Amino acid sequence: MSQFNNTNTSQKWNLIVDVAKCENCNNCYMTLLDEYVNNQFPGYSESCPRHGHHWIQLDTQERGSGSLMDVAYLFTTCNQCDNAPCMKAAKDKAIYKRADGIVMIDPVRAKGQRELVTACPYGHIWWNDELGLPQKWCWDAHLLDADWKEPRPVSVCATGSLKAVKLNDSAMKVLADKEELQVLHPEYGTHPRIWYKNLYRYTRAHIAGSVAVVANRVKDVVEGARVTLAHDGKEIASSQTDMFGDFKFDAIEPDSGEYTITVSSGSKKKESKVVMGGSTNVGVILL
Repeated sequence: MSQFNNTNTSQKWNLIVDVAKCENCNNCYMTLLDEYVNNQFPGYSESCPRHGHHWIQLDTQERGSGSLMDVAYLFTTCNQCDNAPCMKAAKDKAIYKRADGIVMIDPVRAKGQRELVTACPYGHIWWNDELGLPQKWCWDAHLLDADWKEPRPVSVCATGSLKAVKLNDSAMKVLADKEELQVLHPEYGTHPRIWYKNLYRYTRAHIAGSVAVVANRVKDVVEGARVTLAHDGKEIASSQTDMFGDFKFDAIEPDSGEYTITVSSGSKKKESKVVMGGSTNVGVILL
């Protein structure tokens, strides 16, 4: 089964998440609580508990150390899968997919079906003890049906990390290829409609460091030094140090073995080795 069905011309909702733009403000999560806590939308969703459910979740990934450390935040939610395991596990058509791509849990038919919580490989179906009901974010389908242009969490994203698009599969394929979008765990075969840009900020690692020189017993940073990165005897990337003498090579596969860093500036040159585990700050390389 292909991720895209090129014969299907109907427009379906997709969500694009730019990991590099998310700053963990949690506006998306808070507006979801505002919409669903103590609010019922017959045919769409029952009330969400004030505590315990994370229909939208922001996970944190710290990379590196010291002054060359960075933090990425990963927005996750129901992936609106085209090949959804939860739909297959549901009895009495308690979970179904709308023509616009949104996966819905019927709040009446799903009563008592606790097994649906574990049917989601992404962990985004939650059990409501009080109502005896599996629940998830319904993508604000009730608002979209009332002519809203986008779901509420998208409308409150201050950094533009979230973008909702409604396209047919062919157009979405073009966009995904152009912007190098990825999905979470493609190996699951679920064909999600949540797409990620700059996902490497969360899933990959970096090698970073600084370059300095000692002159007249004074250590000073080196701006504009050429830095190359080699793996298995082949140069795979090159860069120049910035005004602080820093460099960074990103989107490297974790636990991928030994790398060689070569720094050169004028007549000076130095080579260093680093074994890649997670993100690594090699510290100051003195020329």
